[in-house]
Formats: sequence, structure tokens, C-alpha cells
Amino acid sequence: MNLPYAEPYKIKMVEPMYPSTRAEREAWLKEAHYNLFNLKSQQVFIDLLTDSGTGAMSQEQWSALMSGDESYAGSRSFEQLKKVITTLTGFPYILPTHQGRAAENVLFSVMVKEGDVVPGNAHFDTTKGHIEFRKASAYDCTIDEAADTTLYHSFKGNLDISKLENVVEIYGKERIPMIIVTVTCNSTGGQPVSMENLKAVRNLADRHGLPVIFDSARFAENAYFIKTREKGYENHSIREIVKEMFSLADGMTMSSKKDGIVNMGGFIALKSQALYRETSTFNIMFEGYITYGGMSGRDMAALARGLEEATTFEFLESRISQVHYLGELLREAEIPVQEPFGGHAIFVDATRFLTNVPREEFIAQTLAVELYLESGVRAVEIGTLLADRDPETRENRYPRLELLRLAIPRRVYTRNHMDYVAIALINIFQRRKQITSGYKINYEAPIMRHFTVELEKI
Repeated sequence: MNLPYAEPYKIKMVEPMYPSTRAEREAWLKEAHYNLFNLKSQQVFIDLLTDSGTGAMSQEQWSALMSGDESYAGSRSFEQLKKVITTLTGFPYILPTHQGRAAENVLFSVMVKEGDVVPGNAHFDTTKGHIEFRKASAYDCTIDEAADTTLYHSFKGNLDISKLENVVEIYGKERIPMIIVTVTCNSTGGQPVSMENLKAVRNLADRHGLPVIFDSARFAENAYFIKTREKGYENHSIREIVKEMFSLADGMTMSSKKDGIVNMGGFIALKSQALYRETSTFNIMFEGYITYGGMSGRDMAALARGLEEATTFEFLESRISQVHYLGELLREAEIPVQEPFGGHAIFVDATRFLTNVPREEFIAQTLAVELYLESGVRAVEIGTLLADRDPETRENRYPRLELLRLAIPRRVYTRNHMDYVAIALINIFQRRKQITSGYKINYEAPIMRHFTVELEKI
């Protein structure tokens, strides 16, 4: 008999969780204006809102915290972090930031101006927000297969090269400051980009003289899928694949709170010294000096170790196996999910789940509220609320996919917790036809509204 799978780590510390009653959750949700971001952490039983900054650090990372050098300039911890990043990516110029959106803010302050067009594969919320804040436009060039959750495609994060060519032809390279490639692509369901596609993007960029920037929050997970799904890479190590991936880019932004396995941090890494020098000015203005940039020395030390751990096959196999375990439970119950399963989360196709809720009433948000009421599990809407309004018409943008994201924190929950989440969704699925209405907006911010929106039940 084959031995069953077992997680390659032991639990050394535990944090209590409060299993609330439905009556309590109903009251808390009303106080939160039906926005799950407004809930207090103690009101949540299993928190799948995000995998960003919510992972559990290893004993080696906790040990690294004690060695942090808090020097304002020239920190030893920065040198350690820089060495690890350069070894993994090949980029020689590194700027720390306090998180990923700060890295975008700093880099885009140099590269993006009013009237620009930034093509990419389904830019995520902060990326699109920073582009549109500068009165530029984000243009989605994801392959069409990504919008069909029933279709198996190994790399649904891929960019459609013909769409990219079309953007260049229509707008001209003068209006395109960069091509952004998100690895893995969050908005299509944590879906990876193939090495073949990265090479095709690089080839197009070289022909037109355009820089390529990777949004790299989950770069290690992307490398895992290249190793396990793309022919010719099965015998390559994760770090070999990572090095080849980044050789096809001119720079990267990183939210270290994902594949860095830390609670706070980010960075920019670049090939060009000239771009680095320009970007340094904004990093000093917005973040801090160039050798700490909004991060403490101890956090840089923990991040250096976290990046090394995240780029091992053993860690990635454990992490992604847990995500896929939840996906299999839902698929067996015939709950519609994005297939194949992604790296950091399972994405439920809310449109196919709640067929009686009008799209104007925020289908995925309705499902997220139902899941919390049923079980105390907090997930997040990746749909119309997140898609925000068109900057010109101020009309709601309705994305091709209306998804409920179940983001799994790294090394935090057990398989029993995944069973609990699955049964909660199955219970809702069995009564889904009774759910016929959703929510309307009472208050929204002018940009990235989903974080602070206030809703009312219809």
C-alpha cells in the first residue's frame, strides 16, 4: 500500500479560532455593510480572504529576525536580501518597498504617464488602479481560453500574442511604456504563464523595443507549474526555471507577502542602471532610503530566507497540493470551479453557481456573503466589485469571469479546515436556487472601491 501524503512540517505554535454562531455572523455582517473586508479578524473562523501576508514563517525565518541589521543606510540585512534576489532572478539592481503596491507606485511613477496604454494578462486590482490613477489604460491581452472555467488549458495565464500585436499597431510603441506579465495570473484563477509564452512576449517586445515587467508575487508557483506541466522542464529545478523566467524580463515588482512567505514587504528588481537611478528618487520620496525602502532590517532578513524556502520543490508541492485538495473536494461535489486548479487559491465560478442572481447585484459578492453566513469562512469577490467602474463612463465594468476566490495562506491550515470549507460550499450549493437576489451599493470610493464599499441587501 502506498503511503498517504503528509505535510513536510510540524506545528510548533497554535492560534485559537472562534467558531461563531449564525446569529452573531448576521449581526457582524450588517455592521460591516456586507463588506467582508470590514469584519474583524476575531469574527472570522477560517480566513481565506487572501494569501498575502497571512502565511506562517518557518523557524529559520523567525531566527533570521533576530539577526536583522536596523542601520538606516547600508544595512547588512539589505545586502543579504539583495544577494538572494540577484542569485534567483539575475537582476543586479534592487529597491526594497513595504509591499507590492508600493513597488508599483514607485516604478509606475517613472514609467507610466497620462494617455499611456499598458497591455498585460488580466492586471490585478492594485496594478490597474495605479495605471488608471495616472490617467492611463490597462489593456487585457489574456488568451480567450482563460474565460471558460470548464476548459482545461495548462497555462490559462498566457498572453494572446496577436492581441498584443494589435495593441502595438493601434496605439504605437510610443504610448506603451511596458508590457506587464503577471506570474501567476491572479484574475484568471491563479493560472500560470508558460515559458513558451514568456519567450513569445519577449520576442514581440524586442521587435518593437518595449520593456517587459513581471508582476512576480507568485513567481515560484508559476515555476512549479512550468516544471510539472510544460514539456522539457520536468528535470529542471525550480530555481533553474525561475532564473530562465526572469531572463526574459527587464524588471519585476514583487509583493513579498506571497511567495516571500513574510507578513510585510516588497521590492523592485531591474536590469537597467539608468531606470534604477530614476526609480530610486521616487523610492526615497515614497518609501525610504534605497537600502531599506519601508522595510525593517529584521523583515529583510526573514524575506531573504523566505525566498530561498519558497523556491524549493518540496515546499511548493506541499503548498499547491493543499490548494488542489480543496479543489478536488469541490469538483467531486460538482461545484463549478476554474480548471485546472491554480497555485494559491481555488476560484469558484459564481455565475454558474448562483444562476438566479442578476449580474447587477454582484453575484460573486453574494456568494461570499452566503459562505460567511453559513460557516464563518471569509473569502473574497474577484468580479464586478473588483473590476470597478470605467474611468470615462463611470458605468460598472462586468468582467468575463465572476469568481469567488478561496485563497489559502501558506502553512497555516490543515486538511480538516479544507474539508470544513468544502462542506460549507456544498451546503450552499444544495440550496443555491433559493438565492435570487444580491446587493446594491450605498457608498463606494472613486478607485479600488471593493476594499471600502458599503452594500445593502436587496
